[in-house]
Amino acid sequence: MKIYNRPSAPAWADLSTTDVPAAKAFYGDLFGWRGADVPMEEAGGYGMFLLGDRYVGGYGPCRAPEQPVAWLAYFQVESADATAAAVTGNGGSIVAGPMDVFDSGRLAVFSDPEGAVFGVWQPDRHAGFGVVDEPGGMCWFELLTRDSDRAKTFYAAVFGWNTEAADPYGSSSEYTEWKLDGESFSGMMRMGSDFPPEVPAHWMVYVQVDDCDAVAARARDLGGEVHVPPTSIPPGRFALLRDPQGGVFSIIALTDQHS
Repeated sequence: MKIYNRPSAPAWADLSTTDVPAAKAFYGDLFGWRGADVPMEEAGGYGMFLLGDRYVGGYGPCRAPEQPVAWLAYFQVESADATAAAVTGNGGSIVAGPMDVFDSGRLAVFSDPEGAVFGVWQPDRHAGFGVVDEPGGMCWFELLTRDSDRAKTFYAAVFGWNTEAADPYGSSSEYTEWKLDGESFSGMMRMGSDFPPEVPAHWMVYVQVDDCDAVAARARDLGGEVHVPPTSIPPGRFALLRDPQGGVFSIIALTDQHS
């Protein structure tokens, strides 16, 4: 994500989980992240994952029994309210907000026409990511959807993104890169028949690592699951993991030319 923390670009990611202390322990052991709870009762248990003293992402408890354990990708906007109008005007829906988060900024959560949930962040005192594109930091967001043409139309209308066909998996799978100012920052893969029908469209977060195989093995030792084992693709070597509470995320060790 060479482009981030600017309008229409990736800005943040956070984890909603059923067991915050266990999640802090798991990701701390896996990536070296430190959990720092926001010291206000009104924050509702929300906190920040830090790599050293830099923000990696956030975490907090699931707010309702039906809320799944999941990572949520956020994109920066100049106006969360204007974006809400663009989302609903182009077939999406509002999940939460727009709402102010103390003096940090204003957020909203939406679902696109296929049901993939994403957030937007209108920054004030909290700019967003403090570290990306290095081991232990986020490096890619990826939309998995069954209707990529509809997604292209929706996200172009909401964020002004452009697209380019790509083949990062070294296969015939349909893959698209989202671009801003000619630079790729996120991707999209069409979900084919190999995806179970009950798996909804969703956004995936990728964490950069030095050694994909070692981190995948460590995740299993810590009680997580390896859904896609370490696999070599043109950008590097990736794996799809699941934390002990059910949060799904990907890791990737990039080759030199893609780092």
